Amino acid sequence: MAEKEKKQELPTQIDDKYVLGLYDSKISYYWRASRSNKSAFKSYRTSTIVLGALVTLISSLAAAEFIQGAPFLRTVFAVVTPVIAATLTIMNGMGQNFQWGATWRDMVVNATRLERERDRFLATPPEKRNLEKELYKLNTIVLEETKNFFERVLDSDTRPVEKEEPEA
Repeated sequence: MAEKEKKQELPTQIDDKYVLGLYDSKISYYWRASRSNKSAFKSYRTSTIVLGALVTLISSLAAAEFIQGAPFLRTVFAVVTPVIAATLTIMNGMGQNFQWGATWRDMVVNATRLERERDRFLATPPEKRNLEKELYKLNTIVLEETKNFFERVLDSDTRPVEKEEPEA
């Protein structure tokens, strides 16, 4: 039997603490996601460079006389060369589909943008804060990044209907 999911209790009132908690939660998410995409991007780029060089080296060595003269080595090189080339092709396809580099960049930009907005919120005197407008800004930033992600990764366009920004 699956573990019971923790239910997040909704606040009884929206206050500064709630807004700051949302900012911190979203900022933390985007920094974690950026680290994950950065790692995937670096691994992908390193692997494609290494495999690209390796397939060239192995295919060149396969033509060498000492390889051609040994039936076992000739067979190994004949099998390994296309396997590495196919792996490289698969990795390039995954890189184009998942867009790790662009996603890493966008996650860093979004985390930084949210930090800027959080700092602006903190610098605003409490009596001048508009919590509804603040939540709208925060959610708009997240929604814009989400739409950009799907447009980039899925090459699709989303067009949800949005209400107007709340009055000051």
